[in-house]
Amino acid sequence: MGNWVVNHWFSVLVLAVWLGLNIFLFVYAYLKYAKGDKYYYTREILGSTLACARASAFCLNFNSMLILLPMCRNLLSFLRGTCSFCSRTMRKQLDHNLTFHKLVAYMICLHTAIHIIAHLFNFDRYSRSRRATDGSLASILSNLSHHEKDGGSWLNPIHSPNMTVEYVTFTSIAGLTGVIMTIALVLMVTSATEFIRRNYFEVFWYTHHFFIVYILGLGIHGIGGIVRGQTEESMNESHPHKCAEAFQKWDDPDSYCRHPQFEGNPAESWKWILAPVVLYIFERILRFYRSQQKVVITKVVMHPSRVLELQMNKCGFRMEVGQYIFVNCPSISLLEWHPFTLTSAPEEDFFSIHIRAAGDWTEKLIKAFEQQHSPFPRIEVDGPFGTVSEDVFQYEVAMLVGAGIGVTPFASILKSIWHKFRHADHNLKTQKIYFYWICRETGAFAWFNDLLTSLEQEMEDLGRVGFLNYRLFLTGWDSNIAGHAVLNFDRATDILTGLKQKTFFGRPMWDNEFSSIATAHPKSVVGVFLCGPRTLARSLQKCCHRYSSLDPRKVQFYFNKENF
Repeated sequence: MGNWVVNHWFSVLVLAVWLGLNIFLFVYAYLKYAKGDKYYYTREILGSTLACARASAFCLNFNSMLILLPMCRNLLSFLRGTCSFCSRTMRKQLDHNLTFHKLVAYMICLHTAIHIIAHLFNFDRYSRSRRATDGSLASILSNLSHHEKDGGSWLNPIHSPNMTVEYVTFTSIAGLTGVIMTIALVLMVTSATEFIRRNYFEVFWYTHHFFIVYILGLGIHGIGGIVRGQTEESMNESHPHKCAEAFQKWDDPDSYCRHPQFEGNPAESWKWILAPVVLYIFERILRFYRSQQKVVITKVVMHPSRVLELQMNKCGFRMEVGQYIFVNCPSISLLEWHPFTLTSAPEEDFFSIHIRAAGDWTEKLIKAFEQQHSPFPRIEVDGPFGTVSEDVFQYEVAMLVGAGIGVTPFASILKSIWHKFRHADHNLKTQKIYFYWICRETGAFAWFNDLLTSLEQEMEDLGRVGFLNYRLFLTGWDSNIAGHAVLNFDRATDILTGLKQKTFFGRPMWDNEFSSIATAHPKSVVGVFLCGPRTLARSLQKCCHRYSSLDPRKVQFYFNKENF
């Protein structure tokens, strides 16, 4: 537990502040509407559900203000650059942008449910009090619009006993926008489930853009002013503490109490979301501008296991290791943009990506390049954007773990190391790199075989053989491959990869790996970087906590996972 706190204290602090603000806003708004004199008469009709509806609305406004900010990729990249002198703990929070986006979305769903349920009770009570003929205060308040020429005095939005709740819902601004926003939210949340994102990305991509409908609806939701309170002038003339019990004498000219006057609350949601929406609009304009810059494809390589490598050039394109770009192919889809990690190094005169067939869009892109040699399909690129892998050279010791195509960010890092050593860069803080690549099939190792071979030779020529410790793990094999490997174990190079490092069969024993690294570097800060599945992430995260020392002067493991 102590190690977990050491590694995640700032994340816990951020979440605590966010949750604290949600609780504060809910309680503040609840007390305002449950105790405030201005809403005394409104509570006579609605009861405590008035306060529940308004408190959840406050929290909805707050979280709707936050929901777009984690999606401003250029803003996050800018903050990462300006935070280059901040501690790694501060910078790591930027890598949790998607997690925070999801948490805020869950909070919006929670308060939407509270808001809807509360208003269902509210409209039921509006309807019952409008039809009531018992002479109660609630019935008199509901009939005020019939006794006053000034339409601004009404309190109950159901103006006629024959008017149904459904009619009010679909004809009022608040009701109609509420229904539309709820439908948009349900579609966005359900289409964002992992199953749909992984298997039907296009459905997720298009449906998630209903956020525009949600934001527009939220901005105008409160214009109708259905929730009403007593006016200040009326409060001075007919305060509820003095006149509520004398409501039967309101029409008496000799009574000092008069009919209270009411006004709708002004729309407030737009004030919460205006700044984030403007910021996001600028973000999208910048993305569009950058995406329109010409991209020249200089080389196309088809690797085994249907992996396409694209090498490209673009005017003014500058990158750092481990960054990613968004790619669009207009001939396949005008609107779809997909993220890919850059596999080239900043020192190279081009930038490259490796694309594995993993869905309709990638299948179509690979086929387009297989069938058409010249001219190539037009490609648009937005980025690059920063990721956690940018910090790899900030650690004395780095553990790089890639699963399958998840090796791509580490290819960029290893290429950059190769260039740094070739040009005798002595400012490299990193003293040791442990690289683990886990693949299901032997063909995958061919993607970066040349790179690993070059690194082996370069380290040997420079007398830095111990700098890079890499291990390749094959998790899917048959008896023929295993038998062949056993028979040729004494060969100087591996029969599967041609490298001096032999391929391991099975999965890494992470406890053994972490234990040996902790023993070899008892006073170092070790950065653990993963691009792979959640199950592997959980295993590595547990090992980071287990093998980090509570003494900050001894070995510390910091877990970092690629998220985009």
